[in-house]
Amino acid sequence: MFMLTKQYSLRTVDTYLKWISSYINFHGKRHPASMCNNEVVEYLDYLVLKCNVSPKTQATALNALFFLYKQIIKQDLCPNLTLVRSKRQ
Repeated sequence: MFMLTKQYSLRTVDTYLKWISSYINFHGKRHPASMCNNEVVEYLDYLVLKCNVSPKTQATALNALFFLYKQIIKQDLCPNLTLVRSKRQ
């Protein structure tokens, strides 16, 4: 697996796969290559507004999606996505 050859820990691999899978399922199992910035923002906003995730959880999900698009799909996301930020402590 690509992430293991890049020396990501097993825990990071599992976490990223969980968030990537959740993102794909949230968008009706659409292929991520057919989606981009708007869908990423919609998903991350959903995590904050409906699931009440912590700022660290939101950041982890965002990092997983940046990894997906940059390393796997070879498509850059906008580095300045406008997200609803989690206020939970």
